[in-house]
Parts: sequence; C-alpha cells; structure tokens
Amino acid sequence: MQFPTSFEIAGHQLSPPLILSPMAGVTDSSFRRIAKKCGHIGLIVTEFISVEGLTRGNLRTHEMMRFTPEERPIAIQIFGYDEVRMRWAAEIAEEAGADFIDINCGCPAKKVTNGGGGSSLLRDLPQLKKILLEVKRAISIPMTVKIRAGWDDKSINCIEVAKLIEDCGGAMVTLHGRTRVQGYKGFANWDLVRAIKENVSIPVSGSGDILNPQDAMRRFSETGCNAVHIGRAAIANPWIFRQTWETMNGLEPYQPTPKEMYLLYYEYLGYLREAMPERGVIGRLKMLSAQFLRGVANATHLRTSALRAQSVEEMLPFVDEYFALAEQFGVDLKLQTARDESAEMMTCGV
Repeated sequence: MQFPTSFEIAGHQLSPPLILSPMAGVTDSSFRRIAKKCGHIGLIVTEFISVEGLTRGNLRTHEMMRFTPEERPIAIQIFGYDEVRMRWAAEIAEEAGADFIDINCGCPAKKVTNGGGGSSLLRDLPQLKKILLEVKRAISIPMTVKIRAGWDDKSINCIEVAKLIEDCGGAMVTLHGRTRVQGYKGFANWDLVRAIKENVSIPVSGSGDILNPQDAMRRFSETGCNAVHIGRAAIANPWIFRQTWETMNGLEPYQPTPKEMYLLYYEYLGYLREAMPERGVIGRLKMLSAQFLRGVANATHLRTSALRAQSVEEMLPFVDEYFALAEQFGVDLKLQTARDESAEMMTCGV
C-alpha cells in the first residue's frame, strides 16, 4: 500500500500526516520542542487549555499557550462549556499566533466533564453546536475538533457528532476510539474512525494505541484516515514520528544512540528550567523519566530511584548511571514503548 505523505486542513498542506497528541501535563513547550527536534511531526497540538482560566486572565493559563517558532505548525486546544467564553478564548489563541484552534470534546477527566466540557459535550449536542458556531464565526484560522466514540457503549454517536462538526464549519475531526466511560482502559475502536471517514468530507484523524510505526501503518491501511495522532508512545520515544515516516516510505527506521537520548534528556531539562521554577521542574522531569528510562537491562533499580528522588540534584546521578548502562548494553525501544495503562491514565486527550 502507498501511504499518505501529507494531509490538508482547510487548504493548509501539512506533512507528514503524523500529529503529536495533546496530553495534559506532558505536551508543554519544553516537550514539544524536543519532540519536534526528533523529526517528522506534521502538526503539534498543545495540552488542553481552560477557557475559564484564559478569559479570566489567569497568568499560568496564558503561559500554557506560549510556543516557539520551531513548534509550528501548531494547534492550540481549548476546553470549556460556555459558548461565549469558548469564542473569546479562541480569539485570544488566534491573537497569540495559533495556526489552528482545536476544540476538546474528548477529555474524560471528571474535573473537566463535571463543568460540562470535554467529552460531556457529546451528551449535549445543542450546546456543542452553539460552541462550534460561535468559535467558527470569531476566528479566521481553521477550527478542528477532537471527540470520543461517545459517552458510553449505549450512546456511540461519533458519526453524528462528526457530521455536526462538518456542518458547523469544522476543518478536521479527530476520533479517539474509546468512550468517556472507558477512559483509557481497553482498546480504541478504529472501526469507528473508518466509519467517520466514510460519512464526512473533511479530513479525519485517528487516535489511540499507536505505539509503533506498524500500528500507524495498519491504521492508515484499515481506515483510510488522513492522519494519525501519536501520544504516550512519544513520551518514551520522541523519535517515533521519524521512525514511522521512514517505515512508511520503505526506509530503515532511525535508532537513536544512548548518547543521543542522554543529550535529549538534558536538553529537555534545560528547557524546563527556562520555563518554570525548580519545584515545577522535578514533576515534569519525572513524567519523562517514568517512560524514557526504560529498555535497559539491569537498570530498573536506577529508574525506581530516580522517580523517588525529592529534587533534581538527587535525581540526576541515577539518570547518569542509567545512561552509562545504556551505553554498555543498549536500549530496547520495543520494551520502552510497551503498552502501559499507567501512562494512559496520566494524560488527557491521547
């Protein structure tokens, strides 16, 4: 099969058809920059941003919206319930320089759905329609939407929702093939991605359980989707986009050396220190370490010790020793990107 080399959103040609998924607490600017450096990402989506915080002038929320030129093309993802604040937030995001506005209708977290946002909008299509129309009228850049299969197994309505998105001017729809009740358990239903593709004329991207290049290739082949989102696998292996692109084109996928991984780890640390106080750095560094420090024989104790550290200074000696072993024994990226539901549960929107 010949795989797509690009995809289009409202006249904007993007290549390759591989998208970095929005992940709360993960895809901040620091992570996006190292992922982009590893190559072959067609579109980046920010971690989801609260319209309540954005429109009420919360400084931390506004900081989440910042990005650097090398992160383009970039979609700023917003979530909320009130159509007026959603419109206002979309305007703020466009003024900040976003290439696209992405509406989150997929997050299953209670703190989001209890406020009417995220996947709860799948149960309130009249309100979703208001939001989509308000946002579309307010911005001059394309609007995309990310959804789930439905609220639960008895209310699978993603095809109906996708048609609504198209009717309201949405430029692309992304389906994560689990229900809200499912959360991140079980497996994503990619048959629904194919069904949406068959029922709308706008581009369709699929999301869920893309852990290696073969997963992506299979989903392109089975569904005919225009693009795929890659999420948690990119935490463990930021080179997965490059590897997927190369595999799709019949090339030998790039394998980073332990030294490259070590240097990338410290580059990420440097970006974090530029962006936040030290007390915030340790949490983000542990997030990466939990997935990144895998795949080296006889090094589990070092990963465990690093994750138990109370400060960056306490953590780094274990990291250094881990990569010293990696230089000696190598890294098994297949083990590193093995399916891990603990990783799924720490993110929203994968």
